[in-house]
Amino acid sequence: MAAVAVKPTEPEVGKCVCPGDAVLALPETGVVRIGGGLQQEGAVLVASKAGVVRQAPRTGKLWVEPRQKRYIPSAEDAVVGRIIDKHSENYGVDIGAPFRALLPVLAFEGATKRNRPNLQVGDLVYARVESAHRDLEPVLSCTDAAGKASGFAHLKGGTVVEVSTTHARALLSRPPAAVLSALGRALQFEMAVGQNGRVWLDAPSPATVILVANAIQSSEFLSPAQQEHLVAALLRGSSAAAAAAARQRQQQQADGQQQEQQQGSGGDGK
Repeated sequence: MAAVAVKPTEPEVGKCVCPGDAVLALPETGVVRIGGGLQQEGAVLVASKAGVVRQAPRTGKLWVEPRQKRYIPSAEDAVVGRIIDKHSENYGVDIGAPFRALLPVLAFEGATKRNRPNLQVGDLVYARVESAHRDLEPVLSCTDAAGKASGFAHLKGGTVVEVSTTHARALLSRPPAAVLSALGRALQFEMAVGQNGRVWLDAPSPATVILVANAIQSSEFLSPAQQEHLVAALLRGSSAAAAAAARQRQQQQADGQQQEQQQGSGGDGK
């Protein structure tokens, strides 16, 4: 007896699929938002690449997330990009994709021809992919669909660390990843996660930036409980290092004071 392909009425989020696997039977009414790795065949959405089925919690957008080294832009993705050239009407931005992206100079909240940002080559931006086509340069915007900044902006200062695109999407999930929750309870820092595998970090001290970067990069293949233990261990190590540095400074100060006293005593004895 021949096997009958099952057409799921609900997407199995987190399921591994291969090209041609049915992901969702399209409803008769309503709109289904899809991203990369999916295509429509009749009344069914099927996977066009191997990967894991993902769904955005707020918009319901579906996509297949492959473990790929190079980022493939998809509309509505949030990305961290670096300005690589500037022109009168747009900036060229490196987002780690096969093509550079274009960021119009007016694609910022409140921007006009007289009042627009003056970004320089090397500057970082947190932007939204407004449009993406296979054979064209993707277009970015530093506003949401309603024209508001919504966190998209020129990123000043800080540093960028690289993670896989899979891990980046996990860091953007809701509820927050365990590693971010644990870090947020103990430390003050700013972060912008790009679905292109770049994470921008800034904090009051370089030591905090290094600790957060290490935690994020080391947590990809860990369970939530393991992520919590990882952060706790890093915090303990950081506290121990800070205490050792403080003891060293105190010892240096004591040695300096002792040396000054000895020099002063020698001078009085002459």
